[in-house]
Amino acid sequence: MNHRLIAADTPAVEAQLHVLRSWRAERCAGLSVALVYGGVSTEDRLYIAESPVEQMSVTALARSLKSIGVHFDILDPCEPAFVRSIAGYDVVLSNLHGPYGEDGRLQGLLDYLRKPYCGSGVAASAVAADKLLCKRAMRGLEVPTPGWRVWDGRTWEWAGRPAMVKPSLGGSSVGMSLVHTLDGLRTAVEEAAAVDSGHVLIEDYIPGTPVTVALLELPDGLLVLPPLMTDVPDAEFYDAASKLDADSTGTVRTRPADLTPVALAALEHFAVKLWDGLGCRGLARVDFMVTRIGEPYALEVNTNPGLSSESNFVTAAELCGFDHADVVTAILHEALTRPAYSGPLPEPVFEVASG
Repeated sequence: MNHRLIAADTPAVEAQLHVLRSWRAERCAGLSVALVYGGVSTEDRLYIAESPVEQMSVTALARSLKSIGVHFDILDPCEPAFVRSIAGYDVVLSNLHGPYGEDGRLQGLLDYLRKPYCGSGVAASAVAADKLLCKRAMRGLEVPTPGWRVWDGRTWEWAGRPAMVKPSLGGSSVGMSLVHTLDGLRTAVEEAAAVDSGHVLIEDYIPGTPVTVALLELPDGLLVLPPLMTDVPDAEFYDAASKLDADSTGTVRTRPADLTPVALAALEHFAVKLWDGLGCRGLARVDFMVTRIGEPYALEVNTNPGLSSESNFVTAAELCGFDHADVVTAILHEALTRPAYSGPLPEPVFEVASG
């Protein structure tokens, strides 16, 4: 998708909203949607254990699907009948994050089943979900990102300056630490290594403000939503506790990014460059750290960002006039207007359960 929509172009955005809402009225009645949700990854298990039900993405998604008028069921990927069950729906909307749900493995299964699904495909999902692969892609695309090294499993080196230690897999800052000493490095690496399987990254710490840029694919182009910045006064960085703890929502403040036009343009440029370079589709969110002088450093790409009612993605969309149901409509539209799969359903799951 080469056409870009500018968030400030209100008439164009409103026209796209009209197209989406008309499509919803014509197409969604009788549509069956599999909403995939369950505790496969460490990240999802933490959300299930610690987030109030009313603040979960799955709650907001279920509410919007109901308001849209589709038939939907919540399917747990940990259930034995998951594969046969999911094959009986018109389209799949995944609310899984981290390994198995966001890293291309579920997407590959759905491609195998010839089943339309929301969001990015196998390649983009796999690269974005692995921070090491994603940072290598950023470097190749000439998108600035903090320097890093991969812990080799035995050598303890301390460069004498703060560093971020993070697992290469998973999100929500789970297993991530800001370290200032060699002893702190050892502890942080052990914690990061315990989060799913994958490498441990030791990344240069860039002081600054977290900024996120959400991207939403609309019928006639890619909309770059207004960047949001996050203030976290009670933590050294935007850590897992700040993201997962409902009691912290009063101290974590998200607002439209108060940056210079040059910095905002750079954020949009790099976000779109990553979208195109990785081959994202449907929706994505790119997280940056922006220094005091306005230099952006890309941290990660989320191909299946959280969609709770108060999430960064939904907040940014609301600034352009989209409500939650509009966002869900947009990603359903993108999934269902792709070219149809060719070839019959593979033999092992030819007989499927009805949705």
